[in-house]
Amino acid sequence: MTSVRRFVLVAAISGLAALGAGTLTACEGGSGPNTAKITPGEMPAGESWTGVYFHPVFGYLHLVETDSSVVGRWKRTDQSKWGEMSGTKSGNVLHFTWKEHTYGMVGPSAQAKGRGVFVYKMNSDNTPTLQGQYGNDDNETGSQWDNVKQARMQPDLKSIGGTAPEEAVRPGGLE
Repeated sequence: MTSVRRFVLVAAISGLAALGAGTLTACEGGSGPNTAKITPGEMPAGESWTGVYFHPVFGYLHLVETDSSVVGRWKRTDQSKWGEMSGTKSGNVLHFTWKEHTYGMVGPSAQAKGRGVFVYKMNSDNTPTLQGQYGNDDNETGSQWDNVKQARMQPDLKSIGGTAPEEAVRPGGLE
């Protein structure tokens, strides 16, 4: 096994092993994109993907669940970028595609995109969390993205990003 492939596998196992209710079985590496192999578990009783989640860098992530689809938007805490995501849920696992836009920039470097995965679980304080990874371009893994669900906050997709409310992301809108 090459040292690069071993590093990717060790990093993925280290980063995703804490995903709890989802079971990590492997991470594809080598010549193709890095993809998380997570076996979905049951969604915690009484819980929903819909809500607002917080990360200290990515800020408030607003998610809305409709049937098997979940869409969302976020704005970084430093106000430099905003992002949008769209994905499909299976139990407590959400696989998604994302785009992030830089305020005040135009051209190819103004936008980044990729894929990611979240596992919905309850932490030791019985607080809902999203534990996940995201990657750039076709990669689904590479960097941690863990969030804590905020109590008594309702998601508002139209409050983030774009120049017009009708630009709100729709299920399947980023594919």
